Amino acid sequence: MTPPVKLISVDVGGTLGEADGPGLAMRLTAASPLSADQARAVMRGRLHTQPALTDALAAELATALGIEPADFPRDLPPAPLTLYPYTLDALRELSAIAPVVTLSNVTFADADTDALRQRLAPHVTGLFPSCTIGYAKPDPRAFRTVADHHQVDPASMVHIGDDWACDVLGALDAGATPIWISKGRPIPDNPPAGERQHVHVAATLADAAALLRTLTTP
Repeated sequence: MTPPVKLISVDVGGTLGEADGPGLAMRLTAASPLSADQARAVMRGRLHTQPALTDALAAELATALGIEPADFPRDLPPAPLTLYPYTLDALRELSAIAPVVTLSNVTFADADTDALRQRLAPHVTGLFPSCTIGYAKPDPRAFRTVADHHQVDPASMVHIGDDWACDVLGALDAGATPIWISKGRPIPDNPPAGERQHVHVAATLADAAALLRTLTTP
């Protein structure tokens, strides 16, 4: 894999673990008459990039999602994250290759960065939730913000995640190398065949760590 890997970013939900119960985004998706994909697209641009909830934002989202403003959930505690059994060992392996950070689409209500930072230490050196950086994947600016913070070229960055559109296509648009956590799913029809050579596939984060170690071993 060239150029040398200087930074590794990892998704959180679905990659490091699973939320133990519905958070704000899941509750809004369930309440909306829109399809789940449509609701998530609305929230990526209008909710996941905001640091806090205002009355104006709640009203705007309620209208966009087709729910009553009075039904907008408020003051929800963060949904606890249950790490996969292999997550910490995989992060330790990855951190031996390059610095590891998280890059996740998460609402201000569910971010809980202090608790997550403690759980992932010392293997993860930085957390970049969308509600803090102001950009949500697949926006390439999310990836470039992380790369710029570490003063590396996106071409030297590997991103690992389980969402094809957000993690794979977003990383490709930013010039980073994606590793897709497939969980046994087939590769979608996009990107075009000419770009698929830049996409690596692993079933789990543990497999991604082993794959990256192989790719970066001289």
